Amino acid sequence: MTHDSPATVPESPTRASPKGTWLPSALSNLGMTWVLLGLCVLFSALTWGEQQPGGAAAARGVADDILAAHAPAPRVLVAVRGQPDDVAYADTLAEILRERGATVIGVVKGEPKEARAALVAANAAGDPLDVIAGSAASAAWALFSDLPADFPALEDPSIIRPRPYAWPNFLKVENLLNIANQIAVIAILAVGMTLVIITGGIDLSVGSIIALASVVTAVLVRDFAGGVEAGALGMLLAGLGGVAVGALAGAVSGGVIVGFGIPPFIATLAMMLVAGGGASMLAKGQSVYQVPDAFMWLGRGADLGLPNAVVLVLLLYAIAHVVMTRMTFGRWLLAVGGNREAARLSGVPVAGTLLAAYLLSGALAGLGGVVMASQLKSGSPNFGQMYELYVIAAVVVGGTSLAGGEGSMIGTLVGALIIAVIQNGMNLVGIESYTQRVVLGGVILAAVLLDRLRRR
Repeated sequence: MTHDSPATVPESPTRASPKGTWLPSALSNLGMTWVLLGLCVLFSALTWGEQQPGGAAAARGVADDILAAHAPAPRVLVAVRGQPDDVAYADTLAEILRERGATVIGVVKGEPKEARAALVAANAAGDPLDVIAGSAASAAWALFSDLPADFPALEDPSIIRPRPYAWPNFLKVENLLNIANQIAVIAILAVGMTLVIITGGIDLSVGSIIALASVVTAVLVRDFAGGVEAGALGMLLAGLGGVAVGALAGAVSGGVIVGFGIPPFIATLAMMLVAGGGASMLAKGQSVYQVPDAFMWLGRGADLGLPNAVVLVLLLYAIAHVVMTRMTFGRWLLAVGGNREAARLSGVPVAGTLLAAYLLSGALAGLGGVVMASQLKSGSPNFGQMYELYVIAAVVVGGTSLAGGEGSMIGTLVGALIIAVIQNGMNLVGIESYTQRVVLGGVILAAVLLDRLRRR
C-alpha cells in the first residue's frame, strides 16, 4: 500500500509557501513603494506654496537681517501675537539681539493695542526706533502702516519679518509627523489583519474592539487606578486590561471559526456587533474621560524625537517581520493560507495557527484602542468606526492576497502609508470627504484587481 508523502507542501511561483517565495513578494513591495513615492511627489507638487517661517528657528535669520541693515547697535521693538509659536520666536529673537549688541526697547506678545502702547511710550521718550521686528502676521498690522504721522519721534523705523520661502505643505515636518501619528492605530491593527488574511480569513471586528478596549482602559483607570490621580502602574495595568479584552474577543472569534467551522466573515461580523454593543453598555453611551494628563504619554508623547505611538509601530513591524520571515509560526501562517489540507498533512497545527492569528489580531486591535484612548485622552464607544475597512484596505494595497498564502509586513506598512498619504494629501488639497471615500474605494478595487491579474 502506498501513501502520499506529507513532508512537502506544494509551492507556487506566485504564492508564498512555508519556505517562502520571496521574489514575487519583494517585487510587489517594490512596486507599492514606487506608488507611495509617486503619491508623495504628486501631493508635494499640488501643495507647493509660500511658507512663512516661525518659531525659534526663524529668529536667527531675522536677527541677521536686522544687524545687516542697521549695524552696529540698532534699537528694536519686537511685536508678535500671543500664540506659542510667535512667543518662542519673540523670546529667541530678543535674546539673540541683546547678545549681539542691539538695544531691545520692548517685547510685545499680544494684541495691536499693546504694541501701540509700547510705541506711544517710545515716542514720548523721544528716542528714535530703528526696527520693528514682527512675525508674518504681526508685521501686517495696520498700526504699522503709517508710523511717521502717528509717532514722529520714532523716525520711520523699518519693519522686518521672517523671509518667506517656497516649500510644499505636504512635506512640512509637522505634516509628516501628523501623517505618522494618524496612521499609528491603523498600522497597529494592520499587523494583526495581515496575519488573519494570510491564512485566508478576515476580521471585521477590529474597529469595534478598538472602542471596547478604549472604554475598558478608561473605565479601569477611572474606577480602579485613581482616576485623574492615577499613577503610572495603574495606567499600565489598565492598558494591559484593554489589550487582554481585545485578545479575548479575538480568541472567541477564532474559537468559533476553528471549532464550529463558521466562516470568518460571519464570526467576526458577530463579534463586531458584540464588541460595539459591549463598549456602549460599559460606557453607558458616553465618553469616559476621567483620566490624568499623563495618560496621553503613549499617544502624544515624543521621548525619542518621534511620537511614542510611531516608535511603537516601528517596533511592532520589526518584530512581525522577523516572525513572518525567520520563525516557524510565520511559515505555518503562509502554509495554512496557501493550502490548508497540504499544511495539515505536513504536520502544521492548522487549528492552533488559525486560533493564534485571530487572538493576535484581537490583541493588536485592543492595543490600538489603548493608543487611541491615549491620543484622545478618553475612551468612547464611538472610536474605531470604519477602521476595519481602512485596515483591510492597507493590507490589500500592501500586496497581501485576500485568497491567503501571500503577504508581508513590509508591504502592509507601505500600504498603510499609502492610505494615510492619500487621505492627508486630499485633505490638504481641499477635496471633500465623500470624494475621498470614492477615491479610497477605487484604490481598494484596483489593488484587488491587480492581485487577481497577478495570480492568473
